[in-house]
Amino acid sequence: MAIYDILKHSGLSKTESKVYLALLKSGSVKAGVVSVESELDRTTTYACLKSLGQKGLVTYVVIGKIKWWQVSNPKNLETYLKDKLDSVQSILPDLENLYYKRKLKENVRLFKGNKGVKAVLEDIISESNENCVFGSEGQLEERLPFYAKRYIAQLERSGIKVRTLVRKDRVMGPSEYREARSIDVKGESPVVTNVYGNKIAIIVWSDIPEVIMIENEAAANSYREYFNFMWKNANK
Repeated sequence: MAIYDILKHSGLSKTESKVYLALLKSGSVKAGVVSVESELDRTTTYACLKSLGQKGLVTYVVIGKIKWWQVSNPKNLETYLKDKLDSVQSILPDLENLYYKRKLKENVRLFKGNKGVKAVLEDIISESNENCVFGSEGQLEERLPFYAKRYIAQLERSGIKVRTLVRKDRVMGPSEYREARSIDVKGESPVVTNVYGNKIAIIVWSDIPEVIMIENEAAANSYREYFNFMWKNANK
């Protein structure tokens, strides 16, 4: 992913990202130069420089009544993001309290895209101590290899037990976090089912992946019983 795209996903607006990157490449320059390099009008450029300054990401010195702008140490971007995270974490208890008071006890939700997949996998880590999986063809490792490594590491650190049923022809290497058994099913499937806690997460690995999450204790228990039956009769 390009630096500009990463900046946009790090809490900066599109115009702030353009100005920050233009200034980073230019060194110590006047605002007019930043405006040209970022391809933004002067009013927008000045507004972005001011907001970036308030975030501690850019600074300036006055020489002959003229401001010369420059990017502060890029590590300040990390500090800025940590401050934002700390602010969110400080209100999480209140947010969760309101969430659990108002949310439906049983519901069905649809998540779309890679971010949706990640949101559901993070929920598995935070909400369960076991995940029963069937239908996996290694799509996560193939489509999101960097995230897959981090997700697996989180599973191991959290001590979450993973049991997975795969088709007989699929070869899976040994793993410390996962126990796998095979069943006599032919043909690959784009659908992976996860059963954890009181939830069922069905991931459809289409071009734009989708996840159907069913939060229903009776349904989850029924799926788990079906999984356990297959597990007992599967090949080790």
